[in-house]
Amino acid sequence: MIIEPRMRGFICLTAHPVGAAQSVKNQIEYVKSHGEIANGPKKVLVVGASTGFGLASRITAAFGSNAATVGVFFEKEPAEGKTATPGWYNSAAFETEAHAAGLYAKSINGDAFSNEVKQQTIDIIKSDLGQVDLVVYSLASPVRQHPVTGVLHRSVLKPIGGVFSNKTVDFHTGKVSEVTIQPAVEGDIENTVTVMGGEDWAMWIDALKEAGVLAEGATTVAYSYIGPSVTEAVYRKGTIGRAKDHLEATAFEISDKLKDINGKAYVSVNKALVTQASSAIPVIPLYISLLYKTMKEMGLHEGTIEQIDRLYRERLYTGGEVPVDEQGRIRIDDWEMRDDVQAKVSELWAKADTENLAEIGDLEGYRKDFYNLFGFEFEGVDYAADANEMVNIESIEK
Repeated sequence: MIIEPRMRGFICLTAHPVGAAQSVKNQIEYVKSHGEIANGPKKVLVVGASTGFGLASRITAAFGSNAATVGVFFEKEPAEGKTATPGWYNSAAFETEAHAAGLYAKSINGDAFSNEVKQQTIDIIKSDLGQVDLVVYSLASPVRQHPVTGVLHRSVLKPIGGVFSNKTVDFHTGKVSEVTIQPAVEGDIENTVTVMGGEDWAMWIDALKEAGVLAEGATTVAYSYIGPSVTEAVYRKGTIGRAKDHLEATAFEISDKLKDINGKAYVSVNKALVTQASSAIPVIPLYISLLYKTMKEMGLHEGTIEQIDRLYRERLYTGGEVPVDEQGRIRIDDWEMRDDVQAKVSELWAKADTENLAEIGDLEGYRKDFYNLFGFEFEGVDYAADANEMVNIESIEK
């Protein structure tokens, strides 16, 4: 079938398997071009492995240090005449490339919040790998059915304590407008923390440790974001920020639990990037378009794979102490948060409007990155050609 992007708001309803494969190949080539990660991980579990930072983590481990990887995700497989979700095609492409390179790779498609998927993952690690030395936790689900209570919790993106108003942009049209978001109401904070906080990360580590599948000195890392003052009310000081606070606090609790195996838990604070999640957050697309323009001009811009490759090489696996800030967090957002970068973005923010955004911001870069998420607009892909939507993942476990 001829596969074209079909949009509904900030979601693309289609994904291109050939484009997704090209995206994965591009990321693999980037990692390989930097050579082997000398002290890198060898047996890796990535929870939330199919897109964004999770996919980049799996690629960097596999092709940066020849690691065996197990990936857990929840994606929709294709049907005749209907494409899969992009993460399905990403994972299929990753496994194809990994197996061609002689690397172990297995994937589990299911609800990572559930006890059943945790047990299934443990069984695979026991039978195939014995133990893992790195666990990456990179889930980005908006809902979670609690495995103990059975209650379905939904996260919300709201400010806390007052109405929030500021500028945002429709990245399809380039129209800059004012957006107003009502504050969180009773239960919103608790639900968001339950979905996006650290409880499930801790449950994963508890289950893995109890089963004896964490290696001596195992590391686990989860991802967070802080961001600038302009996004603070809706992000870091909003409901999502409370969840990130909980996630970051959980790292200390997990580290305590791992002391007897000399293990350690970290939260890495990453850069603002175009993801399916960030596209849904008002204010963020405008901020990112101005940030991209600034960082590209300064030669500091990184995409997802560049961020994670630098995280592995310059933070987690240097052979020495992992550098952290005063709150124990790895800061790979250091270039984004540089004073000169933020000063320039603030200056641009004050004058950004519909008429000048194409000139002072990188809306085209934002838009291209968004379409890339779904396998579209990659060089070397013939989008006018028939594509086979029925792509299988070689070692999928359901």
